[in-house]
Amino acid sequence: MLSDLHNKRYGTHHEKLLAAIDAQEPESILIAGDMLTSETPERFGPALELTETLAEKYPVYYANGNHEYRMKTDEKHYGSGYRRYHAQLKRCGVVFLENESLLLPEPGIRLYGVEIGKKFYQKVKKGRMDAAYLKRLLGKPSAGEYNILIAHNPDYFPAYAEWGADLVLSGHVHGGIMRLPLLGGVLSPALRLFPKYDGGLFQEGGSTMILGRGLGSHTIPIRIFNPGELIVVTLEPE
Repeated sequence: MLSDLHNKRYGTHHEKLLAAIDAQEPESILIAGDMLTSETPERFGPALELTETLAEKYPVYYANGNHEYRMKTDEKHYGSGYRRYHAQLKRCGVVFLENESLLLPEPGIRLYGVEIGKKFYQKVKKGRMDAAYLKRLLGKPSAGEYNILIAHNPDYFPAYAEWGADLVLSGHVHGGIMRLPLLGGVLSPALRLFPKYDGGLFQEGGSTMILGRGLGSHTIPIRIFNPGELIVVTLEPE
């Protein structure tokens, strides 16, 4: 799983990052959003090049983050860049999960991607979300299957768990920008100090969340004691 590239390059053509991914011999690539940064003039070459290259080798499943969502829903400001980005990746075989789901080739595993509204990305003030909101977007979780939810914003993990996700894959927080010993991440994109969900493994009832620290940065363009991170998820039968 990878997230939050924000148009960063790892080598001229991402060769360092691609080598690290290839070394894991993944069965598929899951993207948890914010591969690009919503900006004008648009610039999504690094995200496009990396994702296209991955799609030549692996199945790629992509759920949007707030930056893709912002470009998608505000063409008056950002123009048609997201539509062209989306269309080009779809032509390469990338599967977008925009409040949709599919069965993975592995038996009994359903993958969802959720795309939540702007109010859930406000600075300082946190929006309110419950399982009913997710049910309106995604329907009920699939009974009798292992339900994986790609959800960019980890702040709403309790709602994802209440909805019925067995495993949540998330990003967005960039590991807290700077990490301190014993204290963890310092600042979230919502400008909250020492966020509860900054990176790593979390439990809520019967649900697990794996929160990646992401690969790039934006707004505050630094990462201190906080290198970019790929997440390797191995699912094993009970």
